[in-house]
Amino acid sequence: MSASSAQAEALNRRYTDASAEEILAAALRAFHPHLVFACSLGLEDVVVLDLIARGDPKPRIFTLDTGRLNQETYDTLAALKARYGLPIEVYFPRTDAVQALLAAKGPNSFYESLENRRECCHIRKVEPLGRALAGASAWITGLRRAQASSRSAVGAFQWDPANGGLVKVNPLCGWSLDQVWAYVRAHDMPYNPLHDQGYPSIGCAPCSRAVQPGEDVRSGRWWWEQPEQKECGLHNQSRKKAVP
Repeated sequence: MSASSAQAEALNRRYTDASAEEILAAALRAFHPHLVFACSLGLEDVVVLDLIARGDPKPRIFTLDTGRLNQETYDTLAALKARYGLPIEVYFPRTDAVQALLAAKGPNSFYESLENRRECCHIRKVEPLGRALAGASAWITGLRRAQASSRSAVGAFQWDPANGGLVKVNPLCGWSLDQVWAYVRAHDMPYNPLHDQGYPSIGCAPCSRAVQPGEDVRSGRWWWEQPEQKECGLHNQSRKKAVP
């Protein structure tokens, strides 16, 4: 099944002010069984996972293991599997690509330049995403407009040319962080304990840190870079498709 930019635009117009449940239901009607959920294991994606668990049918679910995640993130994955009993596929970077990067530039080249950091993200995240999305027509994310300036235009449905022409579904696009926390607490859901230690956004361990009260929620990600550069490539509309 193929998707189109016109389809994404039409769905976005219709569901721009819809609830998260309505957006997910519309995505399932339009794209199942070619709909997948990319679960980052962050707070927003825990909410999306809970919403998915409450409905039928269910999309395929996957997560990306970069090889440099915090132990708390692995513990969260185990807790979510135990809570929901849903299969969560795990995609890893290609071993040869990681070995070549480490041999050429060492384990921490991403601190040295934006080019190096994007190279590391491509190997550890973007290329595995390309494999995970193979055969899909649409993918679900936990993106919110309030997360960062680079995400201020996020819609309920978006055309995603960077991944070969898919529809990106963002059921929490209009939610505030307070709404996310309220949902998690109301349903007593497992979540990454680093969120309680000042980490509103959690990625690879060496690229994430706690932030101070009042700071931007993404300021702890790649804190040595400019705000407009703080994307790993998974949600960059201008990049080329990762080769599966």
